[in-house]
Amino acid sequence: MKIVVVGGFGVGKTTMVRAVSEIQPLDTEAVMTNAGVGVDDLSGVSGKTTTTVAFDFGRISLTDEYVLYVFGAPGQERFWFLWDRLFTGALGAVVLVDPRRISDSWYAIDRLEYQGTPFVVACNSFEPIPPALDEVRDALDLDPHVPLFACDARSRVAGKQVLIGLVEHLIERQAPPAATAEARS
Repeated sequence: MKIVVVGGFGVGKTTMVRAVSEIQPLDTEAVMTNAGVGVDDLSGVSGKTTTTVAFDFGRISLTDEYVLYVFGAPGQERFWFLWDRLFTGALGAVVLVDPRRISDSWYAIDRLEYQGTPFVVACNSFEPIPPALDEVRDALDLDPHVPLFACDARSRVAGKQVLIGLVEHLIERQAPPAATAEARS
């Protein structure tokens, strides 16, 4: 089963894939060079020295039969053309959000909605006190049915909780409406 982690530049996608993967993840992190000057917006990520130039890949074995493949997409606009390939065959996506740079997430959400790809949103905590999730939901103008989670992308437990939330969301979307209503009561 394939899941894609998307979001803005420097939001923590590579970090999340590394945190949750049971294998040594494959990543395409490269040192940022002068080629990105004037192209990549470094506001809010001034200490960043590397960037994903293709994708990250990790794996989580759910059972002997089922494996979750987790792909992290590059966040910079100049690499967005790769997203179509990464979305091919994906069951769903996690949109990782930096609450200090909410607008960096709009493109990912718009694209997933346009393609009809189910997704959840995970608000990565960069501050000692995370923002209120209702404020993040309002700022993103999320539909009420889209699950929103607080997380720390560095935490294996938090990352897995987000992935579990996505899988539960996918299952709920597949359930007949009557079964969904019964499960909630």
